[in-house]
Amino acid sequence: MVFRALRIALVFAAALAGTARAEDQPAASPAAPTAAPSGQIAIVYLALTVKRSFPESYLDQPPADEGLAGASVALADNNTTGRFTGQEFTLEPVSAPDEAGVIAAFRDRLGKGARAFVTDVPAPLLLKLADLQEARTATLIDATDSDDMLRAEGCRRNVLHVLPSRAMLADALMQYLVVKNWRRVMLLSGQTEADKRYAEAMRRAAKKFQIKIVADKAWTFNPAEQRADTGHFEVNTEVANITQGVDYDLLVVADEEDNFGDELGYRATLARPVAGTQGLVATAWTRVYDETGATQLQNRFLRAAHRWMTERDYGAWMAVRAFGEAAIRTHSSDPAVIGAYLRSPKFELAAFKGERLSFRAWDGQLRQPVLLADPRSLVSISPQPGFLHEFFETDTLGVDQPESTCHLN
Repeated sequence: MVFRALRIALVFAAALAGTARAEDQPAASPAAPTAAPSGQIAIVYLALTVKRSFPESYLDQPPADEGLAGASVALADNNTTGRFTGQEFTLEPVSAPDEAGVIAAFRDRLGKGARAFVTDVPAPLLLKLADLQEARTATLIDATDSDDMLRAEGCRRNVLHVLPSRAMLADALMQYLVVKNWRRVMLLSGQTEADKRYAEAMRRAAKKFQIKIVADKAWTFNPAEQRADTGHFEVNTEVANITQGVDYDLLVVADEEDNFGDELGYRATLARPVAGTQGLVATAWTRVYDETGATQLQNRFLRAAHRWMTERDYGAWMAVRAFGEAAIRTHSSDPAVIGAYLRSPKFELAAFKGERLSFRAWDGQLRQPVLLADPRSLVSISPQPGFLHEFFETDTLGVDQPESTCHLN
């Protein structure tokens, strides 16, 4: 008790001394008020309204508001911070059922002064938008497309990309196979153009990380046959036949439109895991991800949209947040200033991935860790330990600057 009383007395005396010293000093002149940045930052969410459906299973169909729901949550996040900086963000959803309608809507908004666009359109249409003469001073953040072509020969100075490219997804998976010492894979790809591009990304990544593709086959079975009576027997036979006589550690599937990938598990000749577009999936976001504060975003999205956040929702969220972060950091509503900051080395985006994300100067791709997950659990996160890079470890995923065929400069 004596020591406690003495300690209180000493603290009180020090406080009085500090007060006396402060009073002995001349009063400091009040700081000049800093003009709070003001202005409204208008963001246009531009989409081609194509009804997406997964033919293989009707259990998990894409939500009608996929993408836009993520953008709406990001808008609220931007305005939460904007209240402290005197800035207000608006989001205008614009959509059309065909290319002509999207281009017309884009030109209309450009004519009205809009320069910040989040796009949810296929790669060919995105290039048509970016190449318009009046779009040269606009910034288009591609929120939903992973096409490697857009980051290579199809790159554009006024376009940025937030979702991982197919090359990044493939590298993320192959790095994990190296860590697990699963060096022999069988590749099974579908017939769509998207499937073929995904398969090609896997071939490139396998060569890069010295993974041997011991068999490279195409899936030709008609998915309608599995809905016939005893259709599961037909599927079992087809999967067993196509995997027969091949010794591999992992079956890698390229089936972006979900035509057959979910049917491969438990049916192959060998008891081997499935990965790729089904099974163990490399992805930007998944509902099972809850590390590095991700539960906060998962819960906020769930309350707002009444469903789980998808990868496309996350892409739109990142795109809108990127505009918000650039505007807030520059204290500006000038589209030119915001666009330049997005592409500068100073830009960083906190996106619940455990590190700050930034855009690669050579192709406009947002560098980021990639999640590896099955439908019920997070398995790993790439880059894997031990994969090092001179500047950013995340640049071990995808096409690095020396090998890039994008020539923005």
